[in-house]
Amino acid sequence: MRPTQIVEAALFASQSPLTPAEIARADDSLTPQRVEEALGELRDEYERQDRSFQIYNLGDGYQILTRPEYAPYLERFDSVQRAQSLSPAALETLAIITYRQPISRLEIEDIRGVGSATVLRTLQEWELIDVVGRGEGIGRPLLYGTTRRLLDHFGLRDLADLPRLEELPVTLQAERTLEVVPESAEVMPESAEVVPESAEVMPESAEGVPESAKGGAQPDSPLDPDDKPEDQAERGGELAPEDEADAEEPAAV
Repeated sequence: MRPTQIVEAALFASQSPLTPAEIARADDSLTPQRVEEALGELRDEYERQDRSFQIYNLGDGYQILTRPEYAPYLERFDSVQRAQSLSPAALETLAIITYRQPISRLEIEDIRGVGSATVLRTLQEWELIDVVGRGEGIGRPLLYGTTRRLLDHFGLRDLADLPRLEELPVTLQAERTLEVVPESAEVMPESAEVVPESAEVMPESAEGVPESAKGGAQPDSPLDPDDKPEDQAERGGELAPEDEADAEEPAAV
């Protein structure tokens, strides 16, 4: 068997990219360098024959895939495996992790402005991200990073093929200033008011409200409109001008 035939057979049988070292295990006569040469020969042959497939470099491995221009024809068949479709929220979260990894869930949510627990779980199930460590802050939060499957999913050789950071929106370029808080910590809303311990709260069901409080003078008012001037004076209240005149001059008979 020629090396190109062995390499081609290994790529056709594999459902995931293979590195030259992995392909070389197929036969004792193969070495990683000889596999690289065979890959180049196969690529040239596919181009000359205008085949509907080609060998693509994904991450550090190689895989035979159908050319993108044939996708509309293959979409008509239910038996053809389709690439997983990511929602806008998943793409947004994945972009943040890709450019800011390793990063914690709280930092992701600070950038997005919404909760991201469900999206992170989905990305982990698809093996696009994984936990790569723990942070040094309070609570030692989990830190997320991308996996090799990310490169396979988007057909990238490495992360250097992505747009440069300075070409991205400002939200991804901002410095990380978020203080990590453990998930179990309870945060008091900003609008909450601190009530002193000595404050007395009247129960809603309190009874015994004075009758004078119902539409009349308040209980702690210094004057009572029904009191006579003499009673008001005894209570330390001030007399109205008319009452002062009556107190100084005797009433006419």
